[in-house]
Amino acid sequence: MFLLELNWLAILVAFIVAFVGGALWFGPKTFFPVWWRALGHSNDEQPGTGNMAVVFGLTALGALVQVVAVTSVIYFVGLATGPVGPLGGLLTGLLLGVGFAAASSLSHRLFAGHGLTVWIVEVGSDVLNYTLVGLVIGLFG
Repeated sequence: MFLLELNWLAILVAFIVAFVGGALWFGPKTFFPVWWRALGHSNDEQPGTGNMAVVFGLTALGALVQVVAVTSVIYFVGLATGPVGPLGGLLTGLLLGVGFAAASSLSHRLFAGHGLTVWIVEVGSDVLNYTLVGLVIGLFG
C-alpha cells in the first residue's frame, strides 16, 4: 500500500508548516481583521462561538488530509518522472492550490455572497500552504 511508502516525517514537518502558516496568515495582525470585516462582522464581535477544541481539531484534521494528498500527488509524479525535488514540490503545491483550492472555492464564496475579498484572503492562505507543503515534501525527496 503506497501510504506506507510515504515519508511520514516529511508529512509531519509539512503539517506543522501548514498549520503555523495558517495561524500566521489569519493572525490578528495579518489578514484576520480584513477577512472578518469582509464577512460582515464588526471588530467587537468575537469569532468561534462554538467549541473551539472541535474547530481547531477539525482544522488540524483538514490540514493533515491536505498534506497527505499533496504528498501522494508528489509521490505518484515521482514514480512517473523521477525525483521531484524542492522546485518540483513547490510548483506541484502551487498548481494544486491554484487549480483545486482556489478555483473550486470561488463560486462557493461568490454564490454565498461573501465577495472577492473573503475569497482572496481564504485562498491566499490555501495556496501559500499548498505551496509550502509541496516545497517541504520536495525537500525531503
